[in-house]
Amino acid sequence: MRDREQILTTLRQRARTVAHPPAWQSRRQFDDLSERFASSLTAGHGEVHRAGSIDEALKTLGDVLAGLGAQKVAANAEPPLGDIDLASRWPAIEWRMAGTEDGDLRAFCAAADAGVTGVDAVLAETGTVVISSGPGRSRQVPLLPPVHIALAPASSLTADLFTWTAARSGAMPANVTLISGPSKTADIEQTMAIGVHGPKRLIVILYDD
Repeated sequence: MRDREQILTTLRQRARTVAHPPAWQSRRQFDDLSERFASSLTAGHGEVHRAGSIDEALKTLGDVLAGLGAQKVAANAEPPLGDIDLASRWPAIEWRMAGTEDGDLRAFCAAADAGVTGVDAVLAETGTVVISSGPGRSRQVPLLPPVHIALAPASSLTADLFTWTAARSGAMPANVTLISGPSKTADIEQTMAIGVHGPKRLIVILYDD
C-alpha cells in the first residue's frame, strides 16, 4: 500500500487544471428537420408517426398499443407521460411507471409488451432518439421490452449530436442512450439480424408542441 500511496501522492501534486475546448459547432443544416429525421430513422428500420398535437399523439399511442395487442406496458415518469393518468386512459392495459411504484421493475419490463418514454432530443441527421437516465427515467423501459415507443415533441428536433451537445447546459446525466432504430447486429457475412440484443421495433410519435 505504501508504493500505491506514494504514486497517488505524486500524481496529485502534479495535477493541473486544464480548460476543456469549446463544443464543436456543427455546420449541418437541413431544410426540414422533421423530414430528415423521418427519412433517417426509416432507413434504419425505425418507424415514425406524425401528430399535430399532444392529444393526437396520445390517440396515436393508443392505436399503436391496440395494434400490438399490448397487455403490459412500462413507462418512464417524464414529459409528457408523467402528467397523464395512463391507467385511466387505457384501463385494459397493466401499466408500470418507473420510479413511482414498488416492485420489480426489471421483471415487469422483461415481460412487458412495450416500453414508452419521452425524449431528451431527436437528431435529424442520423434519425437518433436521445434518452437519459435519472429519477423516474429507467434505462430498462426503452431497452427490455420488444417494442420501444418514444413520444417526441417537435421542439426536441435538432440537426445533429454536436448541435445538441453545444446547446445543452448543466451536468451530464449518469447515462445517455442514443437509439437509431431497433437493435441490430450482423455476423461475419454481414447478415443483418434485428432485435437480438434489444427491442425489435422503435416507434417514434413526433408531435407538434
